[in-house]
Amino acid sequence: MVRQIEAFIRNFSKEVKENNAAIFAGAGLSVGAGFVDWKSLLRPITEELGLDVDKEDNLVSIAQYHCNEKLQNRNRLNQLLINEFSRDAELTENHKILARLPITTYWTTNYDKLIEKALEMAHKVPDVKYTINQLATTKPKRDVIVYKMHGDVDHPDQAVLTKDDYESYHIKFAPFITALSGDLVSKTFLFLGFSFTDPNIDYILSRIRATYTNHQREHYCIMKAISKLDKESDAQFEYRRRKQSLFIGDLKRFNITTLLVDGYEQITEILTRIEHIYKLKTVFISGSAHEYGVMGKDKAEQFIHELSKKLISREYKIVSGFGLGVGGAVINGALEEIYTRGKKSTDEQLILRPFPQNQTGAIPQKVLWDDYRKDMIPLAGIAIFLFGNKMQDGAVVPANGAEREFEIAVENGLRVVPVGATGYIAEKLWKEVYDNLDKYYPGYSSEFEENFKEIGDSSLEPDALLESIVKLLDKIIRR
Repeated sequence: MVRQIEAFIRNFSKEVKENNAAIFAGAGLSVGAGFVDWKSLLRPITEELGLDVDKEDNLVSIAQYHCNEKLQNRNRLNQLLINEFSRDAELTENHKILARLPITTYWTTNYDKLIEKALEMAHKVPDVKYTINQLATTKPKRDVIVYKMHGDVDHPDQAVLTKDDYESYHIKFAPFITALSGDLVSKTFLFLGFSFTDPNIDYILSRIRATYTNHQREHYCIMKAISKLDKESDAQFEYRRRKQSLFIGDLKRFNITTLLVDGYEQITEILTRIEHIYKLKTVFISGSAHEYGVMGKDKAEQFIHELSKKLISREYKIVSGFGLGVGGAVINGALEEIYTRGKKSTDEQLILRPFPQNQTGAIPQKVLWDDYRKDMIPLAGIAIFLFGNKMQDGAVVPANGAEREFEIAVENGLRVVPVGATGYIAEKLWKEVYDNLDKYYPGYSSEFEENFKEIGDSSLEPDALLESIVKLLDKIIRR
């Protein structure tokens, strides 16, 4: 299973990078935020029916039995949805990570608003669909589509809850079935917190399988391995474990690979690694220069130009704050490579965030710049530091902004690469990292140490220094 999880992380990270990934969120994802699962939601109703919810597997039928008893009046069910899913809840780390990833398609059977909230906190615009009419409209400047195929807590009377609702779903909500079928064919799904007991999903998967037989796209599901309960006999435990094994085997009919974890915290670890892998292909370049030390202005600008160009050619995305004396060469190098190759748009490979130079509002510039850095730097997984000096009161002084950017980068888990050979603050930061490699690069190899040492050597010619930086980045990516 460890090997299978490693393969999943590699494969799904690639799909995320290529914008082919989608998420299907079930109730289990929201339970971690404090919301109830289906059994807890229907427990009061089940008790009123004289049944034991812990002995029931078909909860859709329980909801239908209640409606039957109430002569199809579902007011109590609607109120339960409002009571349980309207309250505020803390986002889980899983929600936050998923929202930060460049995933543009979410499907869910949940009624709550956690996915939308997480996306908005990640500064994204979600276009939420839970009615047929909404499928025909497009929210302006949307970043993500969230399909809530069973409805939303704000409209509990329209939520899919009972057996009647499920039986008529293919008629009343046929466009949702069509949309999900299309996404399951064209995107790689990760199912989280989903039990696959939903008849609508089974209906859709079965028809995709009938159409594509042995050519279905591979999807993934993460679920918790069966663990022994208190006072449970060995025979009962083995029965439940065998049943889970057979269930996992059945999912293979739909080309869904199941990954078993021992605890739900492992899901967070897996998602964190996917985010880390994705971010490692984005580089934040920090640096400013009024003077360029031993390298000299012409060589330094050419070096920065070639570094930026090389990063783009190796499929990195660059984030730059347009530092004085550095930013121009970064942009020129990146644009030269982008326009020469002509394969991707500028927005896909270059993010520019120039710092505001004059204070025009009530917020002090120092505070504004710090917030700006905290918003920009976490977009990347690697931070490269170059030079780091500025003119102040007629003298060249260290650029303290570069040190602050180093702190923020470390706080956000970025791999820091101060190019000490360029001098100034970059040299100071290089010494800090080199003297504490275990802290910044735990488990580093002697080859990695030697490579890191090279980027601090000011005697290297720019071409050799550039080669050393690229080799170091390759080692970081492979770690």
